[in-house]
Amino acid sequence: MSTLRFHAVKASLKRKPLNIKENNRRSEIFGKNVFNETAMRQYLTKTALSSIIEAIEKGTKINRLVADHISTGMKEWAISKGATHYTHWFQPLTGATAEKHDAFFETIGNGLAIEKFEGNQLVQQEPDASSFPNGGIRNTFEARGYTAWDPTSPAFIYGTTLCIPTVFVSYTGEALDYKTPLLRALNAVDNAAVAVCKYFDKNVKKVNASLGWEQEYFLIDSDLAASRPDIVLTGRTLLGHSPAKGQQLDDHYFGTIPNRAMSYMRDLENECMLLGIPVKTRHNEVAPNQFELAPIFEEANLAVDHNSLLMDIMQKIAKRHNFTVLMHEKPFSGVNGSGKHNNWSLSTDTGINLLSPGKTPMSNLQFLTFFINTIKAVLTHEELLRAAIASASNDHRLGANEAPPAIISIFIGEQLTKVLDELETVTKGKLSPQEKTDLKLNVVGKIPEILLDNTDRNRTSPFAFTGNKFEFRAVGSTANCANPMTVLNTIVAKQLIDFKVEVDQLIDKKEMKKDDAIFNVLREYIKTSKAILFEGNGYSTAWEKEAKKRGLSNNKTTPEALKVKIAKSTIDLFESLGVMNKIESEARYEIEMEEYILHIQIESRVIGDIARNHVVPTAVRYQNILIENVTGLKTIYGDKFTAFAKEQLSLIEQISHHIEAINSLVTKMTEARKLYNKQIDIEKKAKGYCNKVKPFFEEIRYHCDKLELMIDDELWPLTKYRELLFTK
Repeated sequence: MSTLRFHAVKASLKRKPLNIKENNRRSEIFGKNVFNETAMRQYLTKTALSSIIEAIEKGTKINRLVADHISTGMKEWAISKGATHYTHWFQPLTGATAEKHDAFFETIGNGLAIEKFEGNQLVQQEPDASSFPNGGIRNTFEARGYTAWDPTSPAFIYGTTLCIPTVFVSYTGEALDYKTPLLRALNAVDNAAVAVCKYFDKNVKKVNASLGWEQEYFLIDSDLAASRPDIVLTGRTLLGHSPAKGQQLDDHYFGTIPNRAMSYMRDLENECMLLGIPVKTRHNEVAPNQFELAPIFEEANLAVDHNSLLMDIMQKIAKRHNFTVLMHEKPFSGVNGSGKHNNWSLSTDTGINLLSPGKTPMSNLQFLTFFINTIKAVLTHEELLRAAIASASNDHRLGANEAPPAIISIFIGEQLTKVLDELETVTKGKLSPQEKTDLKLNVVGKIPEILLDNTDRNRTSPFAFTGNKFEFRAVGSTANCANPMTVLNTIVAKQLIDFKVEVDQLIDKKEMKKDDAIFNVLREYIKTSKAILFEGNGYSTAWEKEAKKRGLSNNKTTPEALKVKIAKSTIDLFESLGVMNKIESEARYEIEMEEYILHIQIESRVIGDIARNHVVPTAVRYQNILIENVTGLKTIYGDKFTAFAKEQLSLIEQISHHIEAINSLVTKMTEARKLYNKQIDIEKKAKGYCNKVKPFFEEIRYHCDKLELMIDDELWPLTKYRELLFTK
């Protein structure tokens, strides 16, 4: 095995960057493989084009006859681009994308064939859905699931396949994917936000939620990654002693990008341009061999599709460069993990970012309305927001090496805190003309000016306001953005609906003017939302105690966090807005709990295998070498040999201690696993794996990592951290 390690290191050191040709005018190739408006104008009739545009802008259904015209034009465009197959591309509850390819090719008899793609093939397909997670929504013999075209996300060509973004629902109509609830949540926040916008601008007809994700990842040479069974099977290292040098010097962050990594990034970005993914930023992250890329903001549904597609593209292109991409939230102990910051905002069809201050008191009152309502929404549903980012892999990251803690709080900065403090003192009831003037001139009117220096320096905040958007930083790097975006848009929609009801009541029953009513409601929200605002260090035990006093949840593990998903309040929330029904909510809880169990189960098996079949035999082999050395010394020096073999004898004893501990711990872990595998109740099973099986991981690791420091480097079978993290 150690031979494999050294072969891998040798091969990785010989790698050369690939020569990547790219167009320096990216705008010329942007969206070239996307069936966008430019392509549609060329290949569709006016009727077909207007039907798609209406479906995108107004949510209207496309007539089946028109769908035939669209499918014909789409097929001709795809074939002109070299496509031979088409697929309904969807996002089942596996965390990955799914696709089943069918050829355009079809026989027509007499030895003849044509390229065929009809409207019904575009609009709906029926893949075999029996093996996708369903949370008990249907029986295996009712395996049918339907994919249905989502025209708001354009079709694209990847390789030689026309990919059509779709939703995925069961035979009985329940959502079996991430996209369907997201689309419903986006519709809910659109309707709720438009209603509130009417207080400020009667011309607003639509509000779009925008998303800008930041994807962090590690690049590891493919041979080095393949030499580690834990990386191959779990996406992270389950063992490995920290190297002498890690990220202590901060010399990797924003440093010069290594040549091989740069070549990979250029290739990746080129593919992204062709597929219409507007990637713009690339840089080294804090940890060695860790990087980040980020796009320009897009409409949330499209941004989610693009991120899901990107994660697939990253892996495929990595193979060309002899890299393995590690998306896991914590692939290496002791250095920064990887997140996927979700930058979220709301924008009107009139071109206004509702979370960006304006130049007038009225536009700033609109900003404060959406700003404060978002804060109130997060406070009310902080536990649900935590559940939206819960996973076995993200549990390792939250609260470690500068990642956000598991306690959800909001950072808004010193200046905006002062603004809210001023607004909190607003007189209850009708405002006097002088008070209203002072308020608008001295408080609301000065917001753009103070925000100029409102830089965000609190990198540990899980949910931060960063000038013109909220940044949800606790999202894990492997996550599908649809999950947190569904929750965030849903809770904000509900909060905006409640806000409008309260304001309208003050206007109708108290006969208040609109501005007075808005200020009165916002004042009360500011008072009740203080518990969620926090500017300090999220890691401190003092904050944990303070958060508990404030009534904030601190669900550190996934089984704890997910319970809120089946709470009556959560089910009522989703049902009231038509985002998910009770069956869909409960199914997702079952699926995510089962996924957690399976992740821990796999890691438990892998760490047991590596410890017993790789580490222990190596330790015994080295121990035999030491014993042979001691025997030789005894032959030479007789009874005086102990004076010369003191260190060797000590090492032999220490190795025996670690071997014994490893074997004992692996046996106990296996027994615990067997015990909880018999448990039928999924909550008890998940908690058992979390509290009784998973704790053995660190204990086993401790003894294995101690042996790594003792055993001859030439014998050690597992590629070490220094090789994984510092081989460029």
